[in-house]
Amino acid sequence: MVRARDWAAGLALFLATAAVILWQGTHLVVLWDFSYVLDNSARIAAGQMPYRDFPLVHTPGTFLIQAALIRLTGRVFWHTVVYISLIGGLGSVLAWRIALRILGGAWWPALAVSVPVVAVGVYCILPQPSYDCDTIFWVLVALWAIARLEAPVEVPQAGVWQGFAAGVAAVMPLWFKQNIGLPFLLMVVVSAVVLVFFGRLERRKSLWGLLGGIGSAVFASVLLLYFTAGIGNLLHWTVRFAGERRLPGLGAMIGMYCDPQLLWTLPALGAGVWLASKPQTRLRVAGVLLISAPFVWAFTILLRSSDADDRAASLLALWPLILLAAAAVTVVRLVRERASLGLEAFLPLLILAAIHGTLMSQQIWGSTYSLFPLLVLLAAVLLAAMPGEGWPRMAAAAVFSVTLLVCGGLYTASEERLSYADLPPGPLAHSGFSALAGMATSGPYVSDFDELLRYAEANIPEGDGLILLPGEDPFYFVTGRKPEFPVLLFDPSTDPYTSAEAASEALRRDIRWLVVKRRLQIRVNPAPDEAGLEAELEREFHLAAHLGGYDIYRR
Repeated sequence: MVRARDWAAGLALFLATAAVILWQGTHLVVLWDFSYVLDNSARIAAGQMPYRDFPLVHTPGTFLIQAALIRLTGRVFWHTVVYISLIGGLGSVLAWRIALRILGGAWWPALAVSVPVVAVGVYCILPQPSYDCDTIFWVLVALWAIARLEAPVEVPQAGVWQGFAAGVAAVMPLWFKQNIGLPFLLMVVVSAVVLVFFGRLERRKSLWGLLGGIGSAVFASVLLLYFTAGIGNLLHWTVRFAGERRLPGLGAMIGMYCDPQLLWTLPALGAGVWLASKPQTRLRVAGVLLISAPFVWAFTILLRSSDADDRAASLLALWPLILLAAAAVTVVRLVRERASLGLEAFLPLLILAAIHGTLMSQQIWGSTYSLFPLLVLLAAVLLAAMPGEGWPRMAAAAVFSVTLLVCGGLYTASEERLSYADLPPGPLAHSGFSALAGMATSGPYVSDFDELLRYAEANIPEGDGLILLPGEDPFYFVTGRKPEFPVLLFDPSTDPYTSAEAASEALRRDIRWLVVKRRLQIRVNPAPDEAGLEAELEREFHLAAHLGGYDIYRR
């Protein structure tokens, strides 16, 4: 039964997280990421079909949600901020409720360990619609639904329909990002199958429901995609093409586990968890001190360093430590309690699968911005290995909470994860276009974009096709124009064309205008052969206008 303090804690976590996201979303925007999601969503809202009509290297969930928002409420920036604030707030509440389950109802340790999500929740670091962030939110939904299938022996177990609903939830992350959703789903299936054959008889009803929900959701998804985008098209872009362009080597994926700090932090944490479970007070004190040592070290670097890179590195160094420690604790538990295991014992493996699937994208430095709620859950797994609700567990939770809240809060506020974009100090610029009302960021980029929009409004006919190089701005989201060229963002991970092929395709599709952005917000232009494409197109195009941040060519 949910009590008044549960409602108060949940509401506080929701509102605090939403406030951080609202603050973030109203003072910065990374145009590169924003335009990729919103421009492709706008073309879906206009009736174009992903995978069939244009390439899309991610599964479609985030784009479909944003397309639905565009259709229902119009092309308005602040609607996306409301959306991410709701998702971020709900994600923090879910993380806390799952931590409460993992800790067996230990209320204060679960709340303490969950508090940092208000500063590093799924949408706090990158405050704009993102497939990674949406995926992790749905992973949290699935974990919460799966955790609710467990109940004490004296309480009636969940039935088939509860299991079925959890199975459907387990498929949802795959709709938002394939490298996260697929490993997570496979681990859910493996865990359920193991428990069906080796678990307790009274729990098998919900497990069969879980597998039935997964099978039904997968079948319905395949059927829907077959009759819309086409299964072959989907597999080509999201598996073959995406794998060729983005899948890292094994060395890059496991590189974080080569951190020399692990040689002392991992033994300290392991010994600390073991000692903290002993009955003698002096051993418990020693255990808490050892558990605290890696976190105090990260905090010390934060206090003594003025370099944002060093502070971020000290925070990210906690990731492999907690991942390895949680994996070890989980394996020990699975071996010791194999005769009475339930789904709750497998939750850490599901979390680890989702995390490592995410890290396949941009490894630890680039991929963890949406993952911190899952790190909180693994910290809860370590706390759960400390028996009882005495002071050692609460003390360890407090150390983790303060470290991640302070270090993570500064990581969010410093925008270190967003250092690939130019976000200079200075006054915020606001757009004069209603679609971008509420959007603000520093630098000349918003005013440059407004100038381009005014020029297009006055000089480029509505039906003329354009190419925007490299595609950093949400042009189609703002204008509502229909893209005539398949690629909107000229990045190797999304663009299948060589420069010669792109130029040939532009002429075949009767593209009339070429807009080249000269003053980029992104620090390194990822378009590898923009100059080559320009050279190919210059034979057919001539300079029509030179704006503050753009050169505009007409055919």
